Amino acid sequence: MRTKILALAMSLGLFITSCSNSDDPITVAPLTGTESVIVGSTTTFSSTTTGGTYTSAAPAVATIDAKTGVITGVTIGSSVITYTVPGAAAPVTKTVTVTAVPAATGEITGTFTENKTYPYGNYTLKGMVKVNSGVTLTIAAGSTITCDKTTGQNGLIILNGGKLIANGTASAPIVFTEKSKVGGSWAGIIMYGDAPIVNSASAPAPQTAISEDGLGLSYGGSNAAHNGGSLTYVRVEYAGQVITTNSKENNGFSFYSVGSGTVLDHLVSYKGNDDGFEFYGGTVSLKNSISYGNSDDAFDWQDGWRGQENTNWFAYQVGVANYGLEVESKSVDNNFWPKVTNITLKRAAGTTTEAQSEIQLDAIQFKKEGNGDYSNIVIDGYGSQTTPTAFNGGVIQILDKVTYDHQVAGGKIKLNNVKITNSPITFISGVNTFTVTAASFVPASNWTTSTTATGADLTTGAWCTVDGVDLLKNLK
Repeated sequence: MRTKILALAMSLGLFITSCSNSDDPITVAPLTGTESVIVGSTTTFSSTTTGGTYTSAAPAVATIDAKTGVITGVTIGSSVITYTVPGAAAPVTKTVTVTAVPAATGEITGTFTENKTYPYGNYTLKGMVKVNSGVTLTIAAGSTITCDKTTGQNGLIILNGGKLIANGTASAPIVFTEKSKVGGSWAGIIMYGDAPIVNSASAPAPQTAISEDGLGLSYGGSNAAHNGGSLTYVRVEYAGQVITTNSKENNGFSFYSVGSGTVLDHLVSYKGNDDGFEFYGGTVSLKNSISYGNSDDAFDWQDGWRGQENTNWFAYQVGVANYGLEVESKSVDNNFWPKVTNITLKRAAGTTTEAQSEIQLDAIQFKKEGNGDYSNIVIDGYGSQTTPTAFNGGVIQILDKVTYDHQVAGGKIKLNNVKITNSPITFISGVNTFTVTAASFVPASNWTTSTTATGADLTTGAWCTVDGVDLLKNLK
């Protein structure tokens, strides 16, 4: 009997001990997996203890699937990954480090006859590179493309029917630059389309013209919705090459009859030797863009350019520069015009006109039937120069009597909500046969000033920072 009782007691003790052990906290097995991943790629952490969930301490660096443990690198840095199991004494952690995508290298040259994609990298642009009709050239965000003027003429030309897809980001822009960092060292980005242009009052549509970029190509057409691709967060530096003075010239960006299907957003033209942006007819619009330190005009157009959705333009002119906006229409009196909202034009003290034989000191010049609808404008620093030649400069210049009669008095120039500072002369008449005043505008509502205009509204970032200098520091 005593033996049976002892056996029963031992069994009961084991049962009690077993029940007590089942209530002890779970110990989670350590996480395993590769601890390094490049931006955009994945790795996986796991534990032999199942039933838990994963979290990332810094989702901006790396995201993780709560159930599978698959980690995606988002940006450079480190993130602590935590694995939590219900009922466990404590979670376990492991750190993942996200590194930069290795930069590719190579040369961009010749003529593209088939689609080509360049991954993130540092490339050399050599020669007058062309993208043929029907071909798409794609360049990844964060890439830098450098040319060298000692190798000859360099530029990137998108022919009519071709496309450039260059979509950077605010923190990873696509930068086109030149080795010497001297303005006028290359031809910049040139894009062709077949959107409408107007350069004759008598020729039937569709009208065409020959480019002034030294290539001698025809542009113009009837395809208002032409699509030349997408350029976002792209910066062009040290372009504006003058091949033959006054006959073959290039800009930072040159758009020949480019259509409204093309995206131009967050672009910078920096310290070129000609215009920052020039439109040769077409219907494309430009948004959220900067023309900084270019030696001719900040923004320029002709051939009846009629973009309608332009907004947030900032021009900062320093050293040598001409007009903030140069507006012309090849002496054709049109019943259409471009529309631009939110404009800031600033001229640094001591900035002089490019050619001392011409007076080009004004914020906005209208000539050869140029017109347009402009609103919420801030103009600062457009005054006269005393050296090397004494010239008057002002806010608005009307160059010729025909433009005055047809566009100002004809009601086709609208300038509303204009804030003027550090610019003593408001109106400049190009010749003495007429005098421009506020009363010249018909109707009177086509000219209104304001002390509360805000101008361009742009957000800073790597896209507009050059050699550590924030190009927007002079915006406000």
